Amino acid sequence: MDRPQPELGLTVDCTNAPALARFWCRALGYVESPPPQGWSDWPSFLREHQVPEDEWDDGATIRPRAGDGPSISFLRVPEPKTVKNRVHLDVRVSGGRHVEQSLREERIRAAEADLVEHGARRQREDRVDGHLDHLVMEDPEGNEFCIV
Repeated sequence: MDRPQPELGLTVDCTNAPALARFWCRALGYVESPPPQGWSDWPSFLREHQVPEDEWDDGATIRPRAGDGPSISFLRVPEPKTVKNRVHLDVRVSGGRHVEQSLREERIRAAEADLVEHGARRQREDRVDGHLDHLVMEDPEGNEFCIV
């Protein structure tokens, strides 16, 4: 049997898919995924597949601007988040440990300020040898992620 190559896609359960998708577009530089091939817009696709209009905001998908990397889908679920994530995303902005520490910290703090302004919350900062290594954050719905 000839199988297509699997692709990685991430899915985040949430209560407000469009809002969380907008937050993560900002955090990662992603864009809203276009409708499937053959449809000019999402409403046309949803109507054709007989999805009731009151369910149109139950999901959202974003992708890298350049097309390289995994897509991330957001799916509305009825239950709230109740425990720590076992898998989380790292928003890598510092340039790596080879970058001068003050510049790394400046980049991490700038990303933190921007994302806090858009609904994120800092849980804690982790230090290595007395220097900021990364921040543990929560997105607007409480999902953990790190700014590294």
